[in-house]
Amino acid sequence: MTRHPLRLPAFRLLFLGRTISTLGDAVVPAALAIAITRATGSSAALALVLGCAMVPRLLLLPFGGVVGDRFDPRLVALTTDLVRAFSQLLVGLELLGGHPRLAHLAIASAVGGTASAFAMPTASPLVAATVRGELRLRANALLGTATGAARLGGPALAGVLVYTAGPGWAFVLDGASFALSAALLVRLTRLTIDHRPEGHSPDDHAPVEPRSLRRDLADGWGEVRSRDWYWTSLIAHGVWNGASAVLLTLGPLIAATRLGGDGAWVALTQAGAVGLLAGSLLAGRLRPRRPVLAGNLALALYGLPLLALAVPAPLPLVVAAQAVALAGLGFLNPVWATVVQQDFPAGALARVTSYDWLLSLAAAPLGYVLAPLAADAWGSRVPLLAAAALVTVVCAGTAAVPGVRRHGARPGTGPQDGPEPATPPPATPAPVAATPAPDAGTGTERPPAQLNS
Repeated sequence: MTRHPLRLPAFRLLFLGRTISTLGDAVVPAALAIAITRATGSSAALALVLGCAMVPRLLLLPFGGVVGDRFDPRLVALTTDLVRAFSQLLVGLELLGGHPRLAHLAIASAVGGTASAFAMPTASPLVAATVRGELRLRANALLGTATGAARLGGPALAGVLVYTAGPGWAFVLDGASFALSAALLVRLTRLTIDHRPEGHSPDDHAPVEPRSLRRDLADGWGEVRSRDWYWTSLIAHGVWNGASAVLLTLGPLIAATRLGGDGAWVALTQAGAVGLLAGSLLAGRLRPRRPVLAGNLALALYGLPLLALAVPAPLPLVVAAQAVALAGLGFLNPVWATVVQQDFPAGALARVTSYDWLLSLAAAPLGYVLAPLAADAWGSRVPLLAAAALVTVVCAGTAAVPGVRRHGARPGTGPQDGPEPATPPPATPAPVAATPAPDAGTGTERPPAQLNS
């Protein structure tokens, strides 16, 4: 590797846009909670607004994958960025007006959730179209590092905004970040994405004929099922998200009552952000021979903070365990994204990614529901120990799957650098026959330990 991904103009624009919008989103969760609490004094109202984003996202993610594969991913990302910029700015203006209405916040949340369902599956196609070969792992690691840095600095920036200018300005900042991200995407040339995996010749496949929505969904699911390393890893990643929800549900109370107060939970959260950042940096330097196996084993480390909270261990040990566990997640995310981008046909990449996100997002609510029920029945130690055992056994247990053990990263066969934009062209869809076809939520979700497996 003689070049750095940021020297590629196309990836540099993509990286700047995704980093800016991720930082804007990292500011919003705390501001949203404070704004709704001030306006309504009800935790149920906050749950309603969050649910309005989550439900359409879960329902529409597979369709977002189809759209991401059928059309130019840059155009899809650009459109969804503009939609979310508009919805977040409206929320910010309403909060600044001093009389926010819950119905308006819920509608804006639903609009943002719908837009994110179409944006999230296009993140991988965008990276795959702008970076080729061995530089791709470094590019994914850079994006992961930017995400970790945003999660580390976002809450602090949110606190400054909320207590100096008011929560409305956090939404204005998020809306502006999406608008700026869209402006950067405009500068990208139209991305022509090949339907074949890297290394296949143009004669390997005939042009793709137009297909029905049902056929596209079924074919995307067929790609998932055809690889044992992929679907078994998705089960492990879903279990990880469920275990994370258990920790996020029970951890704050344990920290407040047994580990020294609210400051203990803040320390735990920040340690996780530091670990996430460190793991992403590490992923850009290591080249594991068995990347899927290494990533899944890294996820098994999440049993450490769950076990430490169940005891509970002294605060320094709990904080260290959380940092190590989230470093495993930071390592897994770019490694996993790189393997998926090189192994799946580009024409199915958005659909495959949408099923990945669907499982990750659907598993978390299950943990949110079951953890407090189990804690009420048997105490918090039981669900924490159960989650620790489950995530350790399932994630490490993927080593028993032949495809996970044997899957190695193929050396990149394409050019080291991706397509570079010349002059800004009009935003038109790429031809379906010649192409298979970033991630930003509504600003109300993005949990601090969400696994984008």
